[in-house]
Amino acid sequence: MSLFGDGLDAAVQKAFTRPAPKSAGAQMRYLVKQLKGTKAVAQMLRISQRTVERYVKDQIKKPRPDLAARLEREVKKRWQPQIRAKAREKAATTGGIVIDTRARMGYTAPIGSTDQDRIRHLTVALPPRYAARLFDAQEAGASDRELKEIAAEALKQVYFQDGGRRAGSLEEVRFTDVEHLEFDL
Repeated sequence: MSLFGDGLDAAVQKAFTRPAPKSAGAQMRYLVKQLKGTKAVAQMLRISQRTVERYVKDQIKKPRPDLAARLEREVKKRWQPQIRAKAREKAATTGGIVIDTRARMGYTAPIGSTDQDRIRHLTVALPPRYAARLFDAQEAGASDRELKEIAAEALKQVYFQDGGRRAGSLEEVRFTDVEHLEFDL
């Protein structure tokens, strides 16, 4: 799916207090309970209602790989919503978010400065306002490109300009060729 969106989801999932169901039957039972019926689960997973019923009764135990991936994604999307909300709220108000990335970064600056793009490995703690912007954009359905722009702006303010203490004439930060990206709350 999306590198930034999945990274934010993975950071929030680290706050879970209990592991999500692992077996196909347990995952299917959880979804049936959440969606209040086998028909809704069947439509969501694009399988027959009878197949859902077989998983619930443990008559089928091993789903095909594409179904297993959809099943796991849908369970994790719905797992522990209150804890997920608390983790996002804490990051957006007090804790902030840590971004660990290895990517090609460069910047637009006045003539005479070195603005050559180069691969950098950064681990930077971003203030809560950027965590809030990232989570709000993700919930609003922002694309990976929009999330990347928010992260680039945050890196410009926090890493390159050090909160306004240096590089004041820096205009734009380019954040491309992402090799590694991980968020932590």
